[in-house]
Amino acid sequence: MSPRKSVEQELSREMIMNAARDLFAAKGYAHVSMRQIAKELDYSHGAIYYHFKNKAELFSALVENHFQLLNTELESILNIDLEPKEKLEQIFLGYIKFGLTYQSHYEIMFLTKDEELKNYMNQGPYNSYEKFAESVYSLCGKQVSIQDIWSVFLSLHGFVTHYCRAAESFKEVEGMANYHVKLLLKLVV
Repeated sequence: MSPRKSVEQELSREMIMNAARDLFAAKGYAHVSMRQIAKELDYSHGAIYYHFKNKAELFSALVENHFQLLNTELESILNIDLEPKEKLEQIFLGYIKFGLTYQSHYEIMFLTKDEELKNYMNQGPYNSYEKFAESVYSLCGKQVSIQDIWSVFLSLHGFVTHYCRAAESFKEVEGMANYHVKLLLKLVV
């Protein structure tokens, strides 16, 4: 084994997470090892273990980071001065846009299932859904059922998942996204 070449910059959690995201999205969680991530970064695998105790912890940190990004998107829409129906429309469109703009993030957040991850998943998914549900409920004047909100969420998720798998960008399906959102608004408004 040849000695490791000198590194130009210190390995950071962000660098590891970026490399891991690409590998997880391309190969799937089960088919990626910490050694592969280290090799991708041209560091020893021990350097990664300094930041994350194992692959599941790394994956969990990635998921939490992605949900924070989604929550930030939702918050920015909620802070816009719009009528409730318009704001609701922007939230629904924002969800679709997020999923299709950050496709690898979305797949990691929602479409990766592995027994090893069960003990590592934090509250990110639940907190994001709760924020989404509370926003929809409030913007509908508290006149919408939890079942309707869940159905809207599942419909948005299905839309994103369908086009994510087809490697479409948001721009390519923006017209259909607008149509889909208008249809969903009829359900809750």
